[in-house]
Amino acid sequence: MVASTSSSGSVSTFALKAAAPAVPFVALERQHSTLEHQLTAALARVVRASAFVLGEEVARFEAEFAAACGVRACVGVASGTAALTLALEAAGIGPGDEVIVPAHTFVASVLAVLHAGATPVFCDVEAGTALIDARSAAAVVTAKTAAVLAVHLYGQSCEMDALYALARRHGLLVVEDAAQAHGATHRGRSVGSLGDVAAFSFYPTKNLGALGDAGAVCTDDLELADRVRRLRDLGQRRKGEHVEVGRNERLDGLQAAFLRVKLPRLSAGNRARREAAAAYRDGLGDLRTLAERDHTPSVNHIFPVRVADRQGARAHLRARGIETSIHYPCAAHRHPAWAGVIGEPAIALPEATAWAAEELSLPMFPELRRDEIERVLSACADLPPALKEM
Repeated sequence: MVASTSSSGSVSTFALKAAAPAVPFVALERQHSTLEHQLTAALARVVRASAFVLGEEVARFEAEFAAACGVRACVGVASGTAALTLALEAAGIGPGDEVIVPAHTFVASVLAVLHAGATPVFCDVEAGTALIDARSAAAVVTAKTAAVLAVHLYGQSCEMDALYALARRHGLLVVEDAAQAHGATHRGRSVGSLGDVAAFSFYPTKNLGALGDAGAVCTDDLELADRVRRLRDLGQRRKGEHVEVGRNERLDGLQAAFLRVKLPRLSAGNRARREAAAAYRDGLGDLRTLAERDHTPSVNHIFPVRVADRQGARAHLRARGIETSIHYPCAAHRHPAWAGVIGEPAIALPEATAWAAEELSLPMFPELRRDEIERVLSACADLPPALKEM
């Protein structure tokens, strides 16, 4: 209650309506509050076993996630970046090799290629999906090209038929960067089983997220999987016998135990994301969103729209209590870290550059409520035409 003084000098009271809390971009606490007992039990299980690095929880998660992806092997590692780096190294990609990378992606896609000793070569993305454009990829193939990186961005699967046709023509390895597409499918097959090898991240905000950093490599190639196991564990074939120049990129037992709690709930979470995304699409009117493809439905890790004035649109939504994010404000080929490391792109990259300039991410997580979605839609409907029209 707030006291005020009237013009006659008398004191009255009135209630001010409290401002509605912001619609969060993501709210992990909602998910974790429903899993508190299971997560606590997982922690206690690991503490009792004193298996904090690798161990039984990791082995069990690897088996369970391999089954979920429909592959013969899964190898848990310390992060998504480590997964992609070790996948490339285990497949024999290294110095002298070129890897085709879409120019609209998270920076780790590029870093992993560099960490493996290879050279990233950028190609453009599709206007409607922001996914790698196979025709653009074909334009940058050279005698040194060894692999193509299929980044399943925003919860979507890449058009794998076109990428495999390209790979067959040139003898290329197809590597999936599946960090944003847990549980997605392409023509009925699970992401993670579509390429020669796949890398996943379990960063906390992912569709399947740990409570810290974690990652995994999935493949049907058992020899490649065995090499990843050695490379993640200091190059050891068995304790004290180091047969590779390996890294320390092992998965913690605790994170594996947490992921085992969450994995059975992945499908339900993805369904909730799809329902939220459908409500967005129905209500967003003329705002540009991702193209829907029936043969490969998105699991909507992120829900992006494209606007003419991103900062203006973001400020407009913020003033109405809507949190947003940007994925990604710098096209992958334009990061200053590459100066003197990677040469200029061989081709123009107009779509990737446009996505980097115009993309704005709306709130998206399984526990997003209908009233919150309506608030987002209402705020978007009020966007001035100058902010959204391109």
